Amino acid sequence: MKPSSKNNLHIALLHYPVLGKTGEIISSAITNLDLHDIARASKTYGVKSFQVIIPLKDQKKIAKSICDHWTKGHGSRSNPDRKESFDLINITSDFESVLKNIKQQTGFMPKTIATTAKKLDNCISYKNCRKLIQTPEHYILIFGTAWGIAPEFIEQCDHILMPVQPDSSYNHLSVRSAVSIILDRLIGDFC
Repeated sequence: MKPSSKNNLHIALLHYPVLGKTGEIISSAITNLDLHDIARASKTYGVKSFQVIIPLKDQKKIAKSICDHWTKGHGSRSNPDRKESFDLINITSDFESVLKNIKQQTGFMPKTIATTAKKLDNCISYKNCRKLIQTPEHYILIFGTAWGIAPEFIEQCDHILMPVQPDSSYNHLSVRSAVSIILDRLIGDFC
């Protein structure tokens, strides 16, 4: 599938509910690099939108300021390519708003696909996920920050994608690296 030939996949970067270092549910902080790199990967692979879910007002303000610089400020004029990728970003406080917005914009309630670094019994393969996203339905691929998406959130998703390296004893990729690898596996052209 060519990246621009099908535009029904959305990306979500979840900052809440995610796990803290000791397993507690937390809200994680925005990182500038995540916004830049995930937006650029999303644009490269033809993703429809990049949803950033952050309930903390101060963190939401930081994310909006970064995005405004690249979409409306000096950055939009000095680097038009970066503006194109940042135009995909939508910042919201909760995941329910994301689902409603996508339905309103596309006419489809997106099916949810959670990602995880831990292999779970009900994970779907990349091959099967690739087939899913080639259908006319819309899908949202959800990535967690901090130590990953809270299990209660994952349980509510329609699908759970197999980890990048399910049997690795060291499985601590940055979320931006995981996004790039997973998008390439699901959408990339294989030689």
